[in-house]
Amino acid sequence: MSCSRNWEAYTLNHTEYLNDAIARFSAGTSHDAYRFMGCHKEVRDGKEGYVFRVWAPHARSVRVLGRFNDWDTDVPAMDKLTDGIWEQFLPEAKHFDEYKFYIERPDGSFVFKSDPYGVHTCTRPETASKIYDLDGFEWTDQEYCAARAKEQPLTRPLNIYELHLGSWRKHADGNYMTYEEYAKDLVKYVKDMGYTHIELLPISEYPFEPSWGYQVTGYYAPTSRYGTPKDFMKFVDICHSAGIGVILDWVGAHFPKDETGLYEFDGGCCYEPSDPLRKEHPDWGTHIFDYGRYEVRSFLISNVVYWLDMYHVDGIRVDAVASMLYLDYGRRDGQWRPNQYGGNTNLDAVKFLQDMSAAAFEFNPGALVIAEESTAFPMVTKPGYDGGLGFNFKWNMGWMHDMLDYMSTDPLFRKGRHNNITFSLTYAFSENFILPLSHDEVVHGKCSLLNKMPGDYEEKFQNLRAFYGYMMTHPGKKLVFMGGEFGQFIEWDFTKELDWFLLEYDKHRQLQDYVRDLNHFYLAHPALWQNDNDWHGFQWIACDDNSQSVISFRRVDAKGKEVVVVCNFCPVTREHYCIGAAKAGTYIPVLSSDDVKYGGTGTPLKPVKAKAKPMHGLKYSIELTLPPLSTVYYEREAPQRTRKTVEGVPSAKVKKTRVSKKQSAGKKASK
Repeated sequence: MSCSRNWEAYTLNHTEYLNDAIARFSAGTSHDAYRFMGCHKEVRDGKEGYVFRVWAPHARSVRVLGRFNDWDTDVPAMDKLTDGIWEQFLPEAKHFDEYKFYIERPDGSFVFKSDPYGVHTCTRPETASKIYDLDGFEWTDQEYCAARAKEQPLTRPLNIYELHLGSWRKHADGNYMTYEEYAKDLVKYVKDMGYTHIELLPISEYPFEPSWGYQVTGYYAPTSRYGTPKDFMKFVDICHSAGIGVILDWVGAHFPKDETGLYEFDGGCCYEPSDPLRKEHPDWGTHIFDYGRYEVRSFLISNVVYWLDMYHVDGIRVDAVASMLYLDYGRRDGQWRPNQYGGNTNLDAVKFLQDMSAAAFEFNPGALVIAEESTAFPMVTKPGYDGGLGFNFKWNMGWMHDMLDYMSTDPLFRKGRHNNITFSLTYAFSENFILPLSHDEVVHGKCSLLNKMPGDYEEKFQNLRAFYGYMMTHPGKKLVFMGGEFGQFIEWDFTKELDWFLLEYDKHRQLQDYVRDLNHFYLAHPALWQNDNDWHGFQWIACDDNSQSVISFRRVDAKGKEVVVVCNFCPVTREHYCIGAAKAGTYIPVLSSDDVKYGGTGTPLKPVKAKAKPMHGLKYSIELTLPPLSTVYYEREAPQRTRKTVEGVPSAKVKKTRVSKKQSAGKKASK
C-alpha cells in the first residue's frame, strides 16, 4: 500500500521545475540536486509538512521512518517516480525530527539508511538524519563575497592554516567546543598570525573518529559534533567578517562501508561500480565512487556547489585525487581492469573532475578548487576545455618530500642533497602550486616538523626557522598544519588539543613570533605572491653552492620591486660571502630568522652597498655575512637622486629632460 500523491496541489511551475530537475539529475548534469533531493519543507493542500525524496533504483520499496511515525515499519511506502527516485509528503513530520529510509532490497531483506542528502544528523554514535531548515540564516558577508567573486586567486596572497577543529582546542573537561566558540577564538588567532585562509579537515558527517573525517557518511551535513548547520554558517560568517577565507577538505575519492551510509545503498551498487576490480579501494577498505554513473556525478558535483552556495565557503581541497585518476592505484597486476584504450587512467574520473571544477567556477569564479594529487599527472591546473582537469591549484608534493628529506638531513651531509632544494624550480611553473606542510607529514611515526629537524634543541629551532623562511619566498602559495607555527614537539594526536602550554617556553614563543612576522611580511610584499607562476617573479642568483649549502634568489613584483633571499643551511657563519645584485643601491636586511628576538644567535647584519662588480650574471654584487642555519631577506634602497645624475641615466640626458620640462611649463603658461 502506498500514499497517494496530490499533484493538483503543485503549481505548474513547481511541476515543471521538478520534472526538469529529475531529468538533469538522471543525466548527470545537475548542480543543485540538494534543492529537491533529501528532505524539504513544502505545503500541499494547505498543509505544511516535509517532502522526502531518495534515489534507490534497485529497491522493491522504501519507507520514511522517524519520530513522527514512531519508527513503525508498517507505514505506507513512498511513491516511486521515474528513474529510481522515490517520494513521500508527510505533514506530521516536524523540524528536528530524526528519520531514516527503510529500504526493501531486491532479495526481500530490509536495511535502514541515512539520507544521502540529509543536511543534519544525530550526534554520534547515533546515525539517523534530522529534519532541518537551512533557510533563514542572516548572512553579513555580502561585501566579502562580492569582492571574492572578482578576485583572481593566482595573483593574490594565499597563506593557509590547516586544522582539525576538534583537536585545535578543547574545553578544560576535554569536550569539543562549538562552531561559534571555535570561530571566535580561531579567527582572532589566525588574523593575528597573518594567515589568509583556514582549511578544515573534513567536516562532513563521519562516525569513525580515527578517520579524522575522511570516511564520510553524510556528505551534505556539517558534523553535529560541534553544533547545527546554522552554527556552521555562523562559523563561516564570523571568518568572513574578519577577511579570513574558509576551505573545506572534500572527500570525493571513496566512502566507507558503514551499513547506514552509501554502501550498497538499496541492496545493489548505486554509488559504487558493480565491477569487483573497480569497486573497492584495497588499501583503505572503502568503496570507490562510480564516476561514470550519471546520478553519482549529480550527487557529487551538487555537493561541491552546495558548500559554496549554502555555506558560502571559499573553496575545496579534493583529497586523494591520484586514487581517483588511476585504475591500478594501490593494486597489483591482475587486480585492476584497463580502460577502453588499454591504459590505467580512469577516464570517467577525469571527466567528472573536469565537470566538477567547471561547476564550482560557474557558481563562484573566485573559488579555490585545489587538488591533492601526488603524481605527475599532466595539466591538473589547466582548464578542462584545454584538456586539463580544471583545478586552479595543486599541492606540490614533490617540493614537500624533497625539502623534508633535505631538512631532516644532518647539515654535514646536505651538500650531497643540494639538488633537493633547487630541483623544484625545474617544474615550479608547470602547474599552479601550493607548498603544503600538511597533517599527513606529522603523523604515523613521521615526527612533528620541529622534531624532524636534526641537531640539538637550539639547532632544531634554527633549522625550522630557516626552512620556513625559504618556504615563504619559494614560488607557490603556502599551507602549514596547526602546531607547526609554534613548534609542536610531538606528533599530532586527534584525541587531544595542541600543546599550547609550549608557548610558556621562550623558543616556542619566539618561533611563533617569527612565523607571525614572516606571514605579515609575505602579505605586505607582492613580490612574494603576485607572480608565482612564471620566471618573471623569480630569478636565481646562485643555486649551485652545494659545498657551503647556500642558495640565493630574487623575488620581483609587477613594479620591479624585489626581495633578495639568502639561505644558509649550514651551522657555520659565512663572512664576506658575495652574491650578484641586479641593481645599484644599498641592500638592507629586513627580516632574519637568526634575529635574537626569534631565538637566533643575533649575528650582526648591516646594510651593504652594491658594487659595480658583475657577478652571477648580474651587473652588481654585494658582500654579506650569513648567519648559521638562517634565511635572511634584503630589500634595496635606491641611490639618492642628485642634480647631476639619475640612476642609470647619463647626466646629459637628465639635463635635456629638465629643459624639456621647463619648455613644456612655459608653453602651458602662454596658453
